[in-house]
Amino acid sequence: MRNIRIRNWPRIMLVLLTASLLQNLSADELADRVLPLRERAAITNRLLQERLDIVVPMVMRRADVDAWVLIAREYNEDPVLRTMLPATWLNARRRTVMMFIDHGPERGVERMAVARYAVGDLFPGVWDPESQPDQYARIAQILDEYDPQKIALNFSDTYALADGLTYSEQRDFSAALPARLRERIVSSEPVAVGWLETRTESEMAVYRDVMEIAHGIISEGFSGEVVKPGITSISDLEWWFRQRVNDLGMQTWFHTGIEVERSDRSLSDIANNNLDPEILYRGDHVHIDFGISYLNLQTDTQQNAYILREGESDVPAELKLALRKGNELQDILTENFQVGRTGNDILRRTREQAIERGIGPIIYTHPIGLHGHAAGTTIGMWDKQEGVPGSGDYAMQANTAYSIELTALVDIPGWSNKPMRMKLEEDGFYDGQDFEYVAPRQTEYHIIRPAD
Repeated sequence: MRNIRIRNWPRIMLVLLTASLLQNLSADELADRVLPLRERAAITNRLLQERLDIVVPMVMRRADVDAWVLIAREYNEDPVLRTMLPATWLNARRRTVMMFIDHGPERGVERMAVARYAVGDLFPGVWDPESQPDQYARIAQILDEYDPQKIALNFSDTYALADGLTYSEQRDFSAALPARLRERIVSSEPVAVGWLETRTESEMAVYRDVMEIAHGIISEGFSGEVVKPGITSISDLEWWFRQRVNDLGMQTWFHTGIEVERSDRSLSDIANNNLDPEILYRGDHVHIDFGISYLNLQTDTQQNAYILREGESDVPAELKLALRKGNELQDILTENFQVGRTGNDILRRTREQAIERGIGPIIYTHPIGLHGHAAGTTIGMWDKQEGVPGSGDYAMQANTAYSIELTALVDIPGWSNKPMRMKLEEDGFYDGQDFEYVAPRQTEYHIIRPAD
């Protein structure tokens, strides 16, 4: 990482997080890689503390914000506030108010909880309800004493994740402030988005492990042990992945999607034999959209498999060509990454260059990290190839992660009269100069070899 450095973790932690990377994982190895809850908590709390120490001062000063106030009530949590709760806090408690006050480079950014409870060891409590029953009066007192020039609150026209302050909380907060401070309230959008989109070196070490687990599950599902041609349905396979993640003690952040793309030959065979198109058959091109939530990080992956026909030992050459074209489109996109360049500019450049190379591009790449469809630079949506107002105008920053999500339309007449839709999605990290996939992207098909 070029812009954010962190304290080195103990060697044993690095070994834990990076062991056995870049290898195919068996079912038992997958289970062994998923940590018990207590060990997960230790890692996520350590990551959180480093992020609070490093990222918050950086994004506040970049936005020229002196005070940042986050307010939420139990079961109606601000999305940003949720990302700052320690592992033993599953929700806010009563009204939880967390504040950051920047005292300058020497004293740094002070963290506090103006709430009945301190928020773990990260936000010391600064309100005694017995001596001062009015919580908002205490908040106003602190801000009045500090006298910040800009007070950032989480409201945003562009990003839902930065728009977590409710109407009633904003009303009561503003009413409690002295008039001069009320005029200094600003949107926290650049601070909140900066917090959400910025990845630290420690997070990326963890992210590699999370991605390897996700890739391992995909490899396990795309096998003859799981897929039985003529028997297994699309829905069966979707639920197998959902159940597998649950059995490993993790969660998915969206329901797994399985799609099948078929050659003209296969479509004819299914129609002529009155077969169920929802069942998987030999010769099917199988696509997965799959994501897990683990260690507070999200994955979002789209990969492709082929079910061998009788007598086949490899994927047809025309499908390999389509995958190569999809990889080429990925390269065109990531080569256009540049700090300060907007998502809409990157989208335009990528589409123009891809079309020149004979690839039909549909780009819908998004930030990823603490959320799946995260805040930051949006590079197209499937239905907005002309550009995305708002989030597409946001300039790309260093030390950010993206799901490189796209479709390459590729003509392969030996397969179908219609262009093949090669859908790919892989998560990667941009440090401000170079882009690198968190784990190796798919460049070869998963081959499903039927067991019978």
